[in-house]
Amino acid sequence: MKLREPSRLEMQVLSVLWARGASTVRDVMEVMPDGKTRAYTTILSVIQVMEKKGLVSHVTDGNVHIYQARVSRQKVTGPLLRGLVRQVFGGSAATALQHLLAEEGVSRQELDEIKEIIAQHETGQKKAKG
Repeated sequence: MKLREPSRLEMQVLSVLWARGASTVRDVMEVMPDGKTRAYTTILSVIQVMEKKGLVSHVTDGNVHIYQARVSRQKVTGPLLRGLVRQVFGGSAATALQHLLAEEGVSRQELDEIKEIIAQHETGQKKAKG
């Protein structure tokens, strides 16, 4: 079954669940990446739709549902990034990376991580990420 591309709001919820692990709706609400205040019922509805799509699952602890991602970051972001690079940068990962480095403040730690990833690719080793 092909994974349907998550909406922007669903991507934010997934990013929270990937970073924090299993979380309640309230946990997710409090740390949404865009910082917008949303009603509890809004986030709950989004998560319930995501569960129907197979993106998240939950366990019940008393009266509380605790949600977790059912899909890996790589499975979701890989196709999205490949599509973006193809559509916006003519398929050139180098051009996309140059753009990111030019436009964004990149910390020394991030640069070191990028260098490590490049070194691993050069030696044929890929580092698995979430």
